[in-house]
Amino acid sequence: MAVDQPTHTAGMPAVDQTRIHDIGYRGYDGPRLGRAYARRSLYSQSLRGAYGLGRSAKSKVLPMLLFAVMCVPAAIMVAVAVATKAHELPVSYTRYAIVMQAVISLYVASQAPQSVSRDLRFKTVPLYFSRPIETADYVQAKFAALASALFILTGAPLLVMYAGALLSKMGFAHQTKEFAQGLVSVALLSLLFAGIGLVIAAVTPRRGFGIAAVIAVMTISSGAVTTLQAIANVQNNTGDIPWIGLFSPVTLIDGVQSAFLGATTRAPGGVGPSTAQGLVYVLVVLGLIAACYGLLTRRYKKVGL
Repeated sequence: MAVDQPTHTAGMPAVDQTRIHDIGYRGYDGPRLGRAYARRSLYSQSLRGAYGLGRSAKSKVLPMLLFAVMCVPAAIMVAVAVATKAHELPVSYTRYAIVMQAVISLYVASQAPQSVSRDLRFKTVPLYFSRPIETADYVQAKFAALASALFILTGAPLLVMYAGALLSKMGFAHQTKEFAQGLVSVALLSLLFAGIGLVIAAVTPRRGFGIAAVIAVMTISSGAVTTLQAIANVQNNTGDIPWIGLFSPVTLIDGVQSAFLGATTRAPGGVGPSTAQGLVYVLVVLGLIAACYGLLTRRYKKVGL
């Protein structure tokens, strides 16, 4: 509604010049799609954003480059296996993500802050919670989107390796079993890394600080745990090696897959967790994922107030 204020000059009676103009506003009478639709839309938008889709060309460079870096070594291994008629791939499916952990950590460091830090920095989070979306919907969508993006990043090379193994006429049943084990491994890795990355990014609204913090947590924890395990191996305290592995995301995944997925551990001395210790590893991984989800939910409840 546009309202013209009455004007008058001194000494003259005021004249009411109010006018009401119809400028075409009308209520929305279409379907109300509700929380589920909003959650799916936020998930889709966040997943696309994790690879720069729908964003500027500059935003696509790093995620697409990291995706290529993950896939190219797998393609090279396949080419070598086909050319040499090998009976096994040079690197197992469960081992590949562990070998490429630096690339995966860099991807998490670059995309976790992109997913949540801008909403926090520019204080747009309360707008999401105005209606109909709620805190749990926002956290679920962001968590699932980054985990899905990581699963694509880590699963695509395994698919390339699997296709190459079948082209090389390696054993179908054996390759299928190992491929399935590799997918289970990278699914756990994707959930764990996504949770840790989002929690760190959610407490550092500045994107640059978030990137540095994620890289520091991933690399320092892995380096420290590997160093302590090497010291324990040199001192013949091999029984401590599996327990030390509980304090790094990478060694946690390595322990789970060496205990239950037939993988060879990368721990010094080749000392992996036993089945009982592997159960502890699984509980710690699932507990960390649940804890990350809980921390994110509490964080956004405070922000959304």
